[in-house]
Amino acid sequence: MGHIAKFLAAACLLTLSTTALAQQVLDRVAVIVNDGVVLESEVNQLINQVKNNAKNSNTQLPTDKVLRVQAMDRLILIELQKQMAKRMGVTISDAQLEQTLISIAREQNMNVDELRARITADGSSWDNYRESIRTELMTSEVQRAAVRRRVYVSQQEIAGLVEAMTQATEQEAEYRLGHILIGFRDNATSDEVQATRERAEKLLEQLRGGADFTRAAITSSSGARALEGGDLGWMNINAMSTLFADAVRGATKDQLIGPLRSGVGFHILKVTDMRGLQQVEISEVKARHILVQPSVILSERRAQEKLSELREEIIAGTISFADAAREHSADTGSAANGGDLGWAEPSIYADEFRRTLEQGEIGEISQPFKTQFGWHIAEVLDRRLQDATKRSQENRAYQLLFSRKYQEELENWQQEIRDQAYIETLID
Repeated sequence: MGHIAKFLAAACLLTLSTTALAQQVLDRVAVIVNDGVVLESEVNQLINQVKNNAKNSNTQLPTDKVLRVQAMDRLILIELQKQMAKRMGVTISDAQLEQTLISIAREQNMNVDELRARITADGSSWDNYRESIRTELMTSEVQRAAVRRRVYVSQQEIAGLVEAMTQATEQEAEYRLGHILIGFRDNATSDEVQATRERAEKLLEQLRGGADFTRAAITSSSGARALEGGDLGWMNINAMSTLFADAVRGATKDQLIGPLRSGVGFHILKVTDMRGLQQVEISEVKARHILVQPSVILSERRAQEKLSELREEIIAGTISFADAAREHSADTGSAANGGDLGWAEPSIYADEFRRTLEQGEIGEISQPFKTQFGWHIAEVLDRRLQDATKRSQENRAYQLLFSRKYQEELENWQQEIRDQAYIETLID
């Protein structure tokens, strides 16, 4: 019996060792990035995600080897931004993540449970999906913190764009662009630049000969949207970089443009679609609210209950909304005015606040609801359609200019942090 017990123990140890070894092989380091790593399992996960997306959209993909290179490039950039987030102290709480998942589900006309079912039905892990959203939120925070300060939009630029927009026809052209970037490194020699140009010209010739643009972008592009087939989405010409805008102006649908040289490489564009824009009236809402913020001594549940009690007292006439706001609201700016937020476009508010105002009836006090700022009750006092053309044009001009400059600076910043990093690829 003693011999049998020893044999079984040895067999168990051998099985555990084999399992551990298998796990190590499956999760080995693919790339060293400064003092962090990208694991092979992360690369495989991203590749599988791209394949699922391609299957759902009936898109033909290149070889796994090409996908692996693109996936590792994406994960290297994510790892660099995660390291920066750690240094900056940027974190995404579970509450923020849950709110984002609720918003994602709502945009697709479903609840979170239905979203989870759809994700798992596609063969993906719900936990991995959640963490990918958390990472996306975190990297977005890092990007905003690092890039916003590099972007400056002057009043002169805004005025100039407003004047141009005023002179434009009611219908403004909007383009959906496909993008391929054949990049070269910083301080590239003239020979390297020329070689890159020849690669871009050869690829453009293949595209004009009927090669699939989406597959070519996934295979060859070093642009930020390569894994999405180079799709930049819908853009007004004023939101594009000057390089793109000058090239696209006057183009026709399905036209190929390029190669266009910039500081990071040669660009090839495809106008995949075009549409016109119509001006719309601005809907404004006049509202007031009371904010209660949870703290060490006031739990989330108690904050919600406190607002429910205040709501009942206001409805019963025991206290007025204005007096309750002055006494209890943590929003000091509006509390002094009885919680009055004045006239504003709902879009300026946090998502849950905006939805509450858009769905609320005039004179109706909402049930307590939560945003990232705390717990609220809100009342819609009035609505109006406002002729705010000048203000709207100024706001739009600023957003377009900011978006254009932000994207340019984002690409430059991402290239800089990559150039400054220690990166060592351990597996092909």
